Amino acid sequence: MAVAGRLAARNRSFLRLADRAAVVKRNLLRMDYLSIITVEPGKRGGKPCIRGLRVTVFDVLDYLAAGMSHEQILTEFPYLTETDIRACLAYAADRERRLAMAG
Repeated sequence: MAVAGRLAARNRSFLRLADRAAVVKRNLLRMDYLSIITVEPGKRGGKPCIRGLRVTVFDVLDYLAAGMSHEQILTEFPYLTETDIRACLAYAADRERRLAMAG
């Protein structure tokens, strides 16, 4: 019994550690895009844009959904970077996560 109790305590401790790791990972993702995705009331109707440019997160997600590859987007918009595209994906994932938690 004592061994089973120690194993249960170790498993609970591990789960708490895993939960903390998930929070850290979410915060890192959020930090990655916060310096890239900007919202300015007078630009593109206040929609989230990339680095203050007139390209919105929706634009990039729409191109990806239409089947464009990252390389095609970067060729079409040479002022964007791979990091910009990943920031759009991280922003969308975080927004979905927040909506799911609120609903």
